[in-house]
Amino acid sequence: IDMVLAGLTVTEERKQNVDFTTSYATGVQVVIVKEDSEITLDALFAEGASHKIGVQQGTTGDLYCTWDLEDNGLATIERFKTGTDAVLALTSGKVDCVVIDNEPAKSFVAANEGLEILPGEWVVEDYAIAINKEDTQLLADINKALAEMKADGSLKKIIDTYIPAE
Repeated sequence: IDMVLAGLTVTEERKQNVDFTTSYATGVQVVIVKEDSEITLDALFAEGASHKIGVQQGTTGDLYCTWDLEDNGLATIERFKTGTDAVLALTSGKVDCVVIDNEPAKSFVAANEGLEILPGEWVVEDYAIAINKEDTQLLADINKALAEMKADGSLKKIIDTYIPAE
């Protein structure tokens, strides 16, 4: 494989296996709760916390919740095949909240009365293209193309069109 391009988040672990281009977008993980919920971002990290959190399996929301909460005994993570399934679990009371990317979160809240996004950001992450470590020329070429697309505004048009959709 020469490259991976699919809203891929840059992490230190991934950097061990691939090189990343310059970031082309920023993602934000947020928390969706029911409007009457007493959950806050701080409450999720409070000593003795034991919330049940819904995530889309394999996403960075899953990773961060696992690392930050489940591994520290502060929550149980319920993994779902899709973000929609996680939000349905929230609306039916099977989980206390959902951690997911901000743009899909906005759509889910708009489509489901009685839900809201907590103020604040869980995690801010950079999206970049993963390149085979051996292909330094491809990395340079893509970084050059990204710089040109940023300069002429075409990258912003692409992001505005495709990043907001789940």
